[in-house]
Amino acid sequence: MRRPLSLSALAVVPVIALALAGCTSTSSTSTASSTSTSTPTSSATSDTQASCTPTAAGSASKAVQVSGAFDAAPTVSFDKGLTVTKTERSVVTEGTGKKAVDNTLLNVAFTIFDAKTGAQVTSAGYPGQDAAQFSVNTSLYLPGLVAAMHCAPIGSRTVTVADSADMFGSNGSESYGIGADDDLVIVMDLLSSVATKATGTPVAPQAGFPTVKLASDGKPTVTIPKTTAPSTLQLEVLKKGSGDTVPSTGSVTVQYQGTLWRTGKVFDQSWGSGPATFAISGVIAGFQQALIGQTVGSQVLVVVPPAEGYGTAGNDTAGVKGTDTLVFVIDILAKS
Repeated sequence: MRRPLSLSALAVVPVIALALAGCTSTSSTSTASSTSTSTPTSSATSDTQASCTPTAAGSASKAVQVSGAFDAAPTVSFDKGLTVTKTERSVVTEGTGKKAVDNTLLNVAFTIFDAKTGAQVTSAGYPGQDAAQFSVNTSLYLPGLVAAMHCAPIGSRTVTVADSADMFGSNGSESYGIGADDDLVIVMDLLSSVATKATGTPVAPQAGFPTVKLASDGKPTVTIPKTTAPSTLQLEVLKKGSGDTVPSTGSVTVQYQGTLWRTGKVFDQSWGSGPATFAISGVIAGFQQALIGQTVGSQVLVVVPPAEGYGTAGNDTAGVKGTDTLVFVIDILAKS
């Protein structure tokens, strides 16, 4: 799973999403974090609105009874000991929006139950709870979770009985009380899609800053000026969004790219693997300063000196020296 370099030492997904992240063999945190990095994995869209094929329904998913209003915590009942040999998904309420094809970023609300015991494991995204954002991407999130979203129209409520092999497998999850090989029941509301690039109004760039050229998909190319890097943090807004203001706590979903001032080379990015969600408190100081007080939909460029980046230790894995100044272009997509 490709995540921003340890923007801190924390993984770049929120607490609930962390347990549902798809990578289990390796761990990397964003450049905004403070430790490791990995090479992004390309995840080009492989299906379309016309060709998208959802996970099929089965007797188990049809046996789960779900009632209650969309975007409200559901009432769910099923017989304990429910099991499947292959993940199944039924649609409780079919939405009228576009289908959630590969790599769609979504706002969702969900409740998860242990199919063996019937106990509720966790829930998120309903009114009064933190919002949840997930990408339809099995390189980022557990396949059973992705099955709950994939190809369903926005506005749908789905019920998925996920085989343990598509969730926590033979390890289970001690923190969530999920036993080894326990199948899970996931009731999910697909609330809305989230833009995967900044949508704000362009702002004239400031003189002396690195220049940014954007591809059609929003991916930036940064050119570093042939001058000495500034000794203090420098920030400019390239697009001004109209969304909510990012607070100093909680989590954000972003696209980001990190470039070394010394070489002009990209050392970490979310582009190519999908937007990254992480705790604001879990990233390096300079990345935090670039986020706090900005509005959703904005794109910011921040020049981060070593003291507010990786410090004198640098980051060997990412090729960052203790004297390196970092340049981040950050598209702020959502907050929770």
